[in-house]
Amino acid sequence: MERKKFIKYSGLAALSFVYGPHPVLSAKNRDNDKCKDAWEALCENKSGKEAFKYIGPVKGIPNVLIYGDSISIGYTPFVRKYTEGKATVFRIFRNGGSSSQFIENMEKQRKTMFRPYLKGGWDFEWDLIHFNVGLHDLKYMHEGKFDKINGKQVASLGEYKENINEICNYLIKQYPNTRLVFATTTPVPEGEKGRCAGDAAKYNHAAKEVLENFQEIAINDLFVYTKPHFDQWEIKPGNVHYNITGMEEQGKEVARVIVKKLYH
Repeated sequence: MERKKFIKYSGLAALSFVYGPHPVLSAKNRDNDKCKDAWEALCENKSGKEAFKYIGPVKGIPNVLIYGDSISIGYTPFVRKYTEGKATVFRIFRNGGSSSQFIENMEKQRKTMFRPYLKGGWDFEWDLIHFNVGLHDLKYMHEGKFDKINGKQVASLGEYKENINEICNYLIKQYPNTRLVFATTTPVPEGEKGRCAGDAAKYNHAAKEVLENFQEIAINDLFVYTKPHFDQWEIKPGNVHYNITGMEEQGKEVARVIVKKLYH
C-alpha cells in the first residue's frame, strides 16, 4: 500500500478507535436497522421466506415494486435474479389478495416503511410498479371456503372493473413519476376447486377494457405468456400454482418487461 494511503487509513482507524464509528455511517446503519425491523414486523412471520426477505434501496439503481398474489410470490426471487444490477426489486408485504384490498395494502406499506411516517425510513420514489389483481376476485366463496356450487364470486366482473379503475386512478395520482405495468391474471385450469376455467380470460378482458382509458399503463400479458406452457409448468392438475420451471420462466419474463420499461 502507498505510504500516503497507509497513513490516511491508519489515521481513520485511530480516530474510530478514539471517537467511535463515523457518525454518518452510524446514522445510515441505524436507519437501515429501523427499516428492516419495520419490514419484519409488517411481514409478520413471512420475512424468513425468500420473496419476503428485507430489501433496501441501492444508490444509483432503480427501485421496482411487485404487487401481486401467490403467483407473484413464486416468481419474485427470479425477477430479482434476472434484474440483478439493473433494478432493486421489492414486493408488497403480503399476498396481494383481491382488487378491493389493493389500495389498503399499498397505503399500509407506504405508511409503515416510508418517511415521514417512519423516522429514518425509505425516502425514494418507485421507478416502476408491476401490479396484478384478479385471481382472488374470480374465486367462489361460501362461509369462508371455496365453493363453486353455493358460493359467490369475490368480485363480479362489474365490480372488478370498478376496482381496476380505482386502482389506476390511485396509482397515477399517488405515483405520478412512476412507470406502471399491469400484469394479466394467469390461467385457471379445469378442476380447480374454487375457480372456474375460463374466468381468468374474462377478467383479463374486463381489465383491458378499463386500461384503454389509461394509456400510460403498460400491459404484461402473463396469461398469454403462460397458457401455452401450462401443462408443463403446473404444480399439479387442477391447481393454479406453478412448479420451479414455471416460476422461473414467469420471473424471467417479468424481469424482461421491467428492464425494457426502465431502460428503453
